[in-house]
Amino acid sequence: MPILIVGIDIISEEPKRFAVVSWFNGKIIKHGEFTFYRLLRFIRAKKPDIVAMDNIHELGEYLRKFIRAIPQGTKIVQVTGRPGEQKPLWSLAKEHGIRVGDKFNPYEEAKVCALLAAKGVGYEVLPFEDEVIIKVSRGRSQGKGGWSQDRYRRRVHNLIQNKVREIEETLKRADIPFDLEIKEKDQGLERGEFRVYTSREELAGLIKPMKGGDVEIRIRPVERKTFEFVPLKSESAIRERKSIIVGLDPGITVGIAALDLNGEILALYSERNMAVSDIVRFISEVGHPIIVATDVNPAPGLVEKISRSFKAMLFVPRESLKVEEKNELLKNLGISVEDDHQRDALAAAYKAYLRLKPKLDHVEAKLREMGITKKGEEIKALVIQGYNLGEAILKVKEKEKSKEIKTAEVTETSVDVTPYIEKIKELENTINLLEKENQELRAVIEEQRKIIEGLENRLAAYDERIREKIIREKEMEIREKRIEYLEKELREARLIIEKLSKDLVLTKRMHLLELKGTAVPLKVIENLTWKEIEELERSAGIKKEDVLYVVNPSGAGKSIAEHLAEKRIKALISAKTLPNLVYETLKENKIPVLYEDEIEVKRVDDFAIVDRKELEGAIEEKLKRWEEEEKEREVQEFLRLVEEYRLERIKELKKKAEEEH
Repeated sequence: MPILIVGIDIISEEPKRFAVVSWFNGKIIKHGEFTFYRLLRFIRAKKPDIVAMDNIHELGEYLRKFIRAIPQGTKIVQVTGRPGEQKPLWSLAKEHGIRVGDKFNPYEEAKVCALLAAKGVGYEVLPFEDEVIIKVSRGRSQGKGGWSQDRYRRRVHNLIQNKVREIEETLKRADIPFDLEIKEKDQGLERGEFRVYTSREELAGLIKPMKGGDVEIRIRPVERKTFEFVPLKSESAIRERKSIIVGLDPGITVGIAALDLNGEILALYSERNMAVSDIVRFISEVGHPIIVATDVNPAPGLVEKISRSFKAMLFVPRESLKVEEKNELLKNLGISVEDDHQRDALAAAYKAYLRLKPKLDHVEAKLREMGITKKGEEIKALVIQGYNLGEAILKVKEKEKSKEIKTAEVTETSVDVTPYIEKIKELENTINLLEKENQELRAVIEEQRKIIEGLENRLAAYDERIREKIIREKEMEIREKRIEYLEKELREARLIIEKLSKDLVLTKRMHLLELKGTAVPLKVIENLTWKEIEELERSAGIKKEDVLYVVNPSGAGKSIAEHLAEKRIKALISAKTLPNLVYETLKENKIPVLYEDEIEVKRVDDFAIVDRKELEGAIEEKLKRWEEEEKEREVQEFLRLVEEYRLERIKELKKKAEEEH
């Protein structure tokens, strides 16, 4: 697929100016002289696959700004190699058959950089860790206080909480490990910060940044302390490393412990603010982890990330280890640690080793019986990874055989080729001899290809077995999760049945009281609205002498009270205070209004009763009290009228007396 490569070189330092040349589909295009910010705009617009240069540090103070500003997916390549191992640009051009014009022309250097990158020459600069920080926080200033401002603040904190939960679910569905820190406020969240253990390229499309609203989402890749350089094309040899069990305690201070397969401590270390790459590098220098262990359940996201990085098995204890248990494990090892982080990491690794020890002892005993001791550690590692003992022994033997074949090939090649290389330096007529040697080597390569194909077929068969085993394990895991889900549903159903049983017993007792005539049934209305009144009239009807029980009367008005008065109900019992208009309307129509503190109501869902004698007594008392209040009101009214008449008569007498004088 055609790719776009932009080659750049420095023309001048003050002001900073660049020569820019692009390579696309075999064609070179000279774009001219660019300032730094114009170069950034050009790269953002074109979104090249590669930006190539001979030395990235020529950017000087602009380097970090340049790296942060280029589009996601654009690689920065230093064609001359990693720092400390760099080759001259013109030597590389000659080595790869690139014609060079004026060596002092910046455009010529930019062109050579682009052509070398197109041939896969150079090292990609990795400025970021495989970690991304996602911060969810308030998007706007809340301003000054006040009741409405407090309500707005609570709303924003709820929005932040919902967005944090949404991101958390997205990462879990994508099976991306992460750690989350939150700050709670107003029954919501003031902010949430995710540390996601993946590259920003893998995160692209899953979570998008947000600005300008009530909630702001900022996504920032974690920058490396020092840049890493990775070859574009070449493969580096993998050196054999010791198989180890690693215990990891993540946090601000990271604790790392490493044991060999005999339980011996190889490394014990802790450091503040270790990046993922630093952790991986430290572990790699000790050995190759086949188990990565933690002391807590569930495993933190960082531990899962490190486990996946090494394709190692993850060990998680059934329950988080207690401090007493950790101290007991360290006591058995007979070692002291510098801090709690080293203790936790070592306890996790040793706990994993103790879990594997019976299997390791069994393998070692079998190997002694078979007289195989040379590659015992490698065989143990394969058994831990899931191979049976026979498969592990066979795999190690095949690996040794393959090494012997490769060693023989290298030896033969070095013996045959060296004289010709020496003769090439002395005489030009040795070309024919080298061509013959080339044919012989091609024959050796063909023979090796056949051997490799045979080994690949055997590996494919082993891979198929492993794949079937993994499928079986996944099916078992799915069944176990299904069983857990059904057990949870069963527990919830039992709780519902238990509640319904209790309600049924209470309902039967209430019904029995009603049949005996000692209780009066109530017609229950949840909300005193026209809609629920109409539903009650359709289902059971509202008749004269009915007693209504209202749970929430807040939505009622005068018209509803008048309607109930027309129905001539016997009484109305309310769980809460009636609106004043409703109360006064019912009072005028001599319909008693009772509250739960005046009479005891026994209720199960839509069925409720009250004691008949208690109801009659409460109604009588309420009507009597209303009657007394009415009489008192009439007396007060009469006295008011008398007083008004007296005052008026006094005024008239005074007026008459004044007229007579």
